[in-house]
Amino acid sequence: MTTTDIGAGGADDPRRGLGRWGEDLAVRYLRDQGLTVLERNWRCEHGEVDVVARDGGWVVVCEVKTRRSAGFGDPVEAVTFAKAMRLRRLAAAWMSSHQVSAQGVRIDVVGILCRPGQPPLLRHVVGVGS
Repeated sequence: MTTTDIGAGGADDPRRGLGRWGEDLAVRYLRDQGLTVLERNWRCEHGEVDVVARDGGWVVVCEVKTRRSAGFGDPVEAVTFAKAMRLRRLAAAWMSSHQVSAQGVRIDVVGILCRPGQPPLLRHVVGVGS
């Protein structure tokens, strides 16, 4: 797990939704960590995956949760065991719909906390529900 302060960059911009802003920040962070983003907001009849990336030989399905406060807990806590299992099923659906070989699939969560007057706090949890 990694926790990082990320510099300001428009969290209060009313023209953009908080979720989309958080996904953009998460994608920049994942790329900075060396992951290759393959797809964003992939949908099928079973649901949506925020980010699909490659980390070496692994395909990484990443859920992004962005919150303005921790009033309901840390953003990563919003991904329950049931949600992690649903993401695993979505990962299998993504793999079957794409011609991608991988040594395995990993489920990650990026939580972003946007506190007023402070830089966003990003938390990356690797391998949820493994």
